Amino acid sequence: MTYTTIQGDTWDAISFKLYGTALMMPKLIAANPQHASTVIFSAGVLLAAPETPAATSADLPPWKR
Repeated sequence: MTYTTIQGDTWDAISFKLYGTALMMPKLIAANPQHASTVIFSAGVLLAAPETPAATSADLPPWKR
């Protein structure tokens, strides 16, 4: 999956747009090391967006997680 930035995007905002949480920000940055030092993006930067890990329920027994 990829994401094309809009003017003013930040890592945490992109993470929230794509995943609904800013907690995926480190994985997003790791997938785009060439832009790791960017704080505020200009428009049109193509970023790789890693897939989210499948959610597992804590209610499941360990052998089904």
